[in-house]
Amino acid sequence: MNQAHWHLLLTHLPIVGALAGLGTLLGGFIFRSEPVKRAAMGIFIFSALLAIPTFLTGEGAEEMVEGLPGVNESLIGQHENVATLFVWILGALGLFSAITLVANMRGMKIQQALSVLTLALAIGTVGLSVQLGKTGGEIRHTEIRGATAQLDGGGGENGDPTVSGQEEDDDDN
Repeated sequence: MNQAHWHLLLTHLPIVGALAGLGTLLGGFIFRSEPVKRAAMGIFIFSALLAIPTFLTGEGAEEMVEGLPGVNESLIGQHENVATLFVWILGALGLFSAITLVANMRGMKIQQALSVLTLALAIGTVGLSVQLGKTGGEIRHTEIRGATAQLDGGGGENGDPTVSGQEEDDDDN
């Protein structure tokens, strides 16, 4: 398996993990269950760890798809920028979750405040994960690209207004 295979295999796990962790943490607050909150912290930590190999295989995946028809360099760049931010934010969420988990397990008074802050960070992380999934999907799934993505920058590497890597026919002008 090459890095593109690994990237595709891993890519959904940190995104789904962040969403699952958020749902679990919300459940912990709703049902006032500290064990459920601890489980959410574990999910966030695991998701943050999974984000590392996912991010590291992205460059190899980029090399594999760069020259393919319909692949837009600007979409890859957008995805790469969002992925860089996401890996740092999810990493911060994982680290913050570890601190919150320790405080929770030790019964520290600050645990509730840390849990609320973790919830806020998780909401932001999930919001960013939506953008990450959207930009990643647009690279190869032309059917989900908006009209703006298809017309702005098109499929050409130099920002030309072609669509899906096809040359415009200047004879029609």
